[in-house]
Amino acid sequence: MGPYINVCDVEKYYGSEAGMTKAVDRVSFQVAEGEFVGVMGASGSGKTTLLNMLSTIDRVTAGHIYYQNTDITLLKPNRLARFRKENLGFVFQEYNLLDTLTIGENIALAMTLQKKSKKVIKKDSEEMMRLLGIWEIRDKFPYQVSGGQKQRCACARALVNHPKLLLADEPTGNLDSRSSEAVIEAFVTAKKNLGATILMVTHDSLSASYCDRVILMRDGVVCDEMENKGGRRKFFNELMDALRKLNGDEQL
Repeated sequence: MGPYINVCDVEKYYGSEAGMTKAVDRVSFQVAEGEFVGVMGASGSGKTTLLNMLSTIDRVTAGHIYYQNTDITLLKPNRLARFRKENLGFVFQEYNLLDTLTIGENIALAMTLQKKSKKVIKKDSEEMMRLLGIWEIRDKFPYQVSGGQKQRCACARALVNHPKLLLADEPTGNLDSRSSEAVIEAFVTAKKNLGATILMVTHDSLSASYCDRVILMRDGVVCDEMENKGGRRKFFNELMDALRKLNGDEQL
């Protein structure tokens, strides 16, 4: 069986000929089904642009992105929207929860929009809240819970429709270290219990140390790939060393 995602020589340019910016430069990599992959790099490295193309939010300038046998770079807008709805889940740095709905209602809303039955909505949302450790706060409103709990709610909302791929853009960017760890552990739980494939853009080495593999970017190109072979603590130290060599003393 081939890879779930196959990124082939992808390029992305912005601007006109007179002032062209190459945000992503001939990037190629693969992601296996059920793999948790991180993408790291300094600001301007192209990591978020890459995620936007993988998520169908942005179009490639050149190259191809395959989800199994589907080349999303060739899909017309209507088919692309349907593909996104049927296959992708999203978690962003901002929680994007509705303040007038409870935690449980925010999660149920995602299934309501997919026109699922009340019975399925109740069953699946309860299971997801228990799985991600937010069952006890189901009747609270977003303003009544912590940032980490809000982000776990956002994760539950993204996962409750069982997307084939979860795309996360700096999901711990607004969180303290303890909350960050809880959110990333929710991703690991989703990978283990739901077989989720996860692609996460992050600047945080601690969050990235939970990944199976990390892709490092600089100036729009993939400059290294690192595999987690020795456990989270060892991988964290390896990532820190690699990032220091890549960026000197720069903060990511």
